[in-house]
Amino acid sequence: MAERSTAAVDVADNSGDDPLAAKADKATTDGVAEADNTAEKSADDTGSERRDSEQPTITTPELHSGHKLARRYRLEECVTRLDGFSSWRAVDEKLRRAVGIHILPADHPRARSVLAAARSAALLGDPRFVQVLDAVEENDLVYVVHEWLPDATELTALLAAGPMEAHDAYQLVSQLSQAMAAAHREGLAHLRLTPNTVLRSSTGQYRVRGLAVNAALRGISADRPQRTDTEAIGALLYAALTQRWPYESDAYGLSGLPKGVGLIAPDQVRAGVHRGLSELAMRALVNDGATASRQELPCTTPDELAKAVAAMPRIRPPEPAFTPPPEYQRTTYQQGTYGRPTAHAGAAATQPVPAPPAPLESRTGKALKWAVASLLIAALGLGSWQIADRLLDHDTPPKDPGNTKTTDDEQNDKSTAPVPLAIQSAEEYAPDGSPQNAADVGNTYDDDTSSYWRTKRFFEGPELAPYKQGVGIVYDLGTERDVSAASIALRYTGGHTAITLYAADSLSPSGAVDSMKKISTGQTSNTSLKLTAEKPVKSRYVLLWMTAVPNAPQDDFSASGYKQGITDVKFTG
Repeated sequence: MAERSTAAVDVADNSGDDPLAAKADKATTDGVAEADNTAEKSADDTGSERRDSEQPTITTPELHSGHKLARRYRLEECVTRLDGFSSWRAVDEKLRRAVGIHILPADHPRARSVLAAARSAALLGDPRFVQVLDAVEENDLVYVVHEWLPDATELTALLAAGPMEAHDAYQLVSQLSQAMAAAHREGLAHLRLTPNTVLRSSTGQYRVRGLAVNAALRGISADRPQRTDTEAIGALLYAALTQRWPYESDAYGLSGLPKGVGLIAPDQVRAGVHRGLSELAMRALVNDGATASRQELPCTTPDELAKAVAAMPRIRPPEPAFTPPPEYQRTTYQQGTYGRPTAHAGAAATQPVPAPPAPLESRTGKALKWAVASLLIAALGLGSWQIADRLLDHDTPPKDPGNTKTTDDEQNDKSTAPVPLAIQSAEEYAPDGSPQNAADVGNTYDDDTSSYWRTKRFFEGPELAPYKQGVGIVYDLGTERDVSAASIALRYTGGHTAITLYAADSLSPSGAVDSMKKISTGQTSNTSLKLTAEKPVKSRYVLLWMTAVPNAPQDDFSASGYKQGITDVKFTG
């Protein structure tokens, strides 16, 4: 049987205790379901989940490897059999790619809710989630087709290797909170967010699988879905920092907390834990907002958690470890034994190798010494002559004073040299009320070329009008400065990118773009753009307004289309 990928959608994972689940099901290793009548304690009464009281008695359809659905999807390996449904790794023979499929009978009590959840998740189209590709009812079967990511790694496997570095844990909570906040804005919840449902791609991006579908397959609902998902993100952050599960029972290959002591802050569980991330995990978990050092308001929604992460000082990646070069070893040729007959073992033990002569005792060495001495004497003579000549001419006035710059001229030259202008803060400017990626604006001036702010994907381009007049970011320089130039590093090439700089009146300008004073404008087809003003403009706030973007290929966030990203912005004045 083919090896299972870590990216399989395991909706039946029961390797540990679900913090908010009132009841869980378990499956045997061969995928055959077993009933588990043990009820698990809820971690928070205010955000508890509910399982459907009905227990499906419908048997899973008898399917086998090689069976085809819709004359297109060939089943390869059964991953799960549970509660009357089964999950498979399959092959889409039309597009020649691996996919995952959930299958259940059309008369299953949850068939309608599973179809509705899958179709809603498919409409989201957010690349931070494993995408639902199809949801079909056909021949007395209901099946949901989703992406299969063979190169992704489950968070469970990452945590098994040890606690994460602070930067990795920061990326985890930042990306998960932003993704779930976007899903809840569209009315979608996960309710089963565990280490088994979070994947990390080879590029370091985290992706969530089973949005809405996992809960529908199990018949799970919640009174406060946003609180449920927020606590789940807090539990994942806690596990990433400590390699411990923040509840008393062991789960997902992690040890639970000691019984009877309650919830302990991560920085009290393991030494060296980042203090800010430790407090953030406690605010997300059910603890009424208590932290290790002070009282903070709890984060009850993914959006609140995302804002709390954005308010933290940015955690930079660790410096790469320096590996010293191996020690230099002299070869036998350098030791003077090249061409000599090899001594017998007995002779080698009694006869030491004669030391080579001093480097400068040979004929060549002596010649080298005389050459160096001659050069030193010549250099000393030339230097003495130049010093004497300068002393003799010291009191002689210049013949052409008109061509000599005065001290005032030199000071003026220094005053006109470009001076870097530090950026204090920035906010995305969206006059139409539809921002692109407001949470990542800080990535454009963090001196980190691997981070960036990106636009959404547009179907038409490169000009954004008339669909959208433009997208932009307003930068705060702290005080009024003379802005004369800007250097902008971009993510994508091709087509052309058009950018104009304006002097704004605040971080949230009150007037239209046309009413602002233009500083400079330009366009490029490369990954950098240099804008220079004809005359410096005095302003504290500078608007970077982008009106055209190139056609870029698919990446971890969006499919191919017209889009652009900004990795770094620097102003001079």
